[in-house]
Amino acid sequence: MAGIKRIKNKIKSVEKTRTVTKAMEAVSAAKMRKAQLRALAGRAYARAAAAILSRVSGSYVSSQYPLLAKREVKKALYIVITSDRGLAGALNSAVLKATLADINAGGLPPQKSVSIIAVGRKANDFFSARGFSVDAFHPNTDEISSALIQKIVAEAIFRFESGAADEVKIAYQNFRSTFEQRPILRTIFPLALKELEKVVADIIPARGAFSTTAEEMRPQVYTIEPSEEEVLGAALERLAGIFVYHALLESQASEHSARMVAMKSASDKAEEMEHDLTLNFNKARQAAITREVSEITGGMEAMTA
Repeated sequence: MAGIKRIKNKIKSVEKTRTVTKAMEAVSAAKMRKAQLRALAGRAYARAAAAILSRVSGSYVSSQYPLLAKREVKKALYIVITSDRGLAGALNSAVLKATLADINAGGLPPQKSVSIIAVGRKANDFFSARGFSVDAFHPNTDEISSALIQKIVAEAIFRFESGAADEVKIAYQNFRSTFEQRPILRTIFPLALKELEKVVADIIPARGAFSTTAEEMRPQVYTIEPSEEEVLGAALERLAGIFVYHALLESQASEHSARMVAMKSASDKAEEMEHDLTLNFNKARQAAITREVSEITGGMEAMTA
């Protein structure tokens, strides 16, 4: 009877676990859809910004702006976006490994020439434990505020313009589809049109309900007032903000998608365990009943003998 009771307790425990994982799966699915909709809603703005940069970046005045200047990379800054929580499969480890591989490929002394801005507790813990200089840490919550974006961009601009970093890259998970997320790195500074266009192209997923979103028209001709110099000077920080904003959205969509898939797998496994435990419970109960009947029968035969 003790074995039957133990199996029954295990069944109840697995049932409770499956209830939790199913709830987490549903919540993550809703949050993933919300993040996708926010990214798609901002795509028109991102495309217009890319069009503005394409119009003025080829002008002679662009060389006057430090944020567009290319120089020899002796120091690098990485903005690494991960989640604060786990239970999302290999989501965070993939971004961290990709960032570490890019740092090693650059050939710079990691602990001396590379600094980190960590967005998310996992990134902060990972690079701090390996002796990297983590210049700033920001929690990665579900709320993406303009204040957070401005703060991250301002930190990156300050380090790039002051010479503390010759190149600024951002690393995050790019949402391809519900079952596919890929770690990706983009160069923010020096600001380049090709990198911004890649960010815009990544906003629409490769597969899924939003993969057939219609393309917006890109305007080709501008009348710039008061001048190209003033417009570009005011726009550069906002253009950099597009990188950070959509990286955060892509990271959130990837996190919720990976957690949804992980929780679905956990729910399916819990259901399978519950079925196996129920089968074992029935077998153990049947064996106990058979044993008790045999004991009763044996006792009756002994009394009549």
